[in-house]
Amino acid sequence: MDSPAADGSLTAGMAERLRTGLREIWPEGADAPEARLGLAVSGGPDSLALLLLAHAALPGRIEAATVDHGLRAESAGEAAEVARVCAERGVPHATLPVEVAGGNIQAEARAARYAALADWVEERGLAAVATAHHADDQAETLLMRLNRASGVAGLAGARARGRVPDTPIPLLRPVLDWRRAELGDVVRAAGLVAADDPSNANDRFDRVRIRKALAGADWLDVPALARSAAHIAEADVALEWMAGLEWRSCVKAEPMGLRYKPQAPRAVALRVVARIVRELGGEEPRGSAVARLVDTLVEGRPASIGELVVRPNAGGWSFAKAPVRAAKRRG
Repeated sequence: MDSPAADGSLTAGMAERLRTGLREIWPEGADAPEARLGLAVSGGPDSLALLLLAHAALPGRIEAATVDHGLRAESAGEAAEVARVCAERGVPHATLPVEVAGGNIQAEARAARYAALADWVEERGLAAVATAHHADDQAETLLMRLNRASGVAGLAGARARGRVPDTPIPLLRPVLDWRRAELGDVVRAAGLVAADDPSNANDRFDRVRIRKALAGADWLDVPALARSAAHIAEADVALEWMAGLEWRSCVKAEPMGLRYKPQAPRAVALRVVARIVRELGGEEPRGSAVARLVDTLVEGRPASIGELVVRPNAGGWSFAKAPVRAAKRRG
């Protein structure tokens, strides 16, 4: 395994390793001089390492952005530090302030972050955006979701290439097969001090407890766990493809909603039912609620989920919105 040179520069081998990874997931842009890559750089060790690696692998072809969620007092200073590191290397940088609504803070922050990055990519005319998800992230997520009895979709690891949510913009994860320690070595060799988010050491979070458990379990093979997460992601894609076929052949419109006559195995039927609930009810259903609904229907009993009522009949399962009850008159 290559390591950073003693003077803080990156070895040619490390830069080539990143270039090779980019060619595999970004064949249309990795070797195209006109294609510029955007980097999401928070200031933490993983994203700082990605910045340094990409600067060496794609000189003159990268830009960086730091999304400031405004959730911590230190965030503005961390964004300014990333801007300084970028300026020293001649890398264009932008700080993207966002507002995070209440409720599920992590989910809201993620949505706001990707929306801001998408706007930035389009404004700057970049060809894709890259994040610093790595093998340890994959392993932690897999174990955390196994502990929650997640299904295939929940267990599927991040893919090396996807799309920024609700956009056609390629989302790349070029260090998905790198270890956290390797990325930390890159930052230290460059003489940089990465930002330290206190939440990364807070045992209230499942991921932190999993991370600490992994660190003390040298019998666990983290890269192997990450590869398993990638295999599950491939299975997730296959199931989604099958669910599309099932939808087109087995879901029919009815006057009051939709009828579904299942033909595929349960794993596929669950996805079709979830899509029906989403399209008729307007909300993403919880996987456990969909599973209970399907089990009830298989037993031949009517059921409800959200604002929908579902009735089994000879033609399959009929989904419709529950009738609105007239308000009782007050005496």
